[in-house]
Amino acid sequence: MTAPFISSSDIVAATQTWLEKAVVGLNLCPFAKAAMIKEQIRYVVSPARTPEDLLRDLVAELEVLAEANPEQIETTLLIHPAVLLDFLDYNDFLDVADGALQELDLDGQIQVASFHPQYQFAGSDVDDIENYTNRSPFPMLHLLREESVDKAVLSFPDADIIYEKNMETMRKLGHEGWRRLFSSHGKK
Repeated sequence: MTAPFISSSDIVAATQTWLEKAVVGLNLCPFAKAAMIKEQIRYVVSPARTPEDLLRDLVAELEVLAEANPEQIETTLLIHPAVLLDFLDYNDFLDVADGALQELDLDGQIQVASFHPQYQFAGSDVDDIENYTNRSPFPMLHLLREESVDKAVLSFPDADIIYEKNMETMRKLGHEGWRRLFSSHGKK
């Protein structure tokens, strides 16, 4: 469980550093930079301690994103540092998140992408460096507008190879490179 002395602002700061250095810095998501530069990412730290509490927070944030002007809020990171710390539990919750989208009639409008400190792709070993493409400092649910994803994919040639490119980037970087990226020596 996350230490009680870590503030929400520290959690957001760690998430922003991860976005800057890994997601944008390694170009793991070529679409993330614009939303980050335009400050259109909503960071929400959930105080949830149970999956039920997290579901309530998720529903609230889905509603906020659905109603928000995309120029103001393009995407939301719902960070939940005190619940679903085990990746298998988190992974099971993704079905609940998809159910919430359907219940709110937002399926096809918003999608949920998954990031977790223990993220593991099916068929991979726990320590495979490729898993780090989806390893975030804290468990989080990334709420994305489908329309924005569709536009981004259309504007990006070969969007279907991003996954393979990311795997190659991580293999070249390796575990030591990942550690250096976040060490004090790796700061810009």
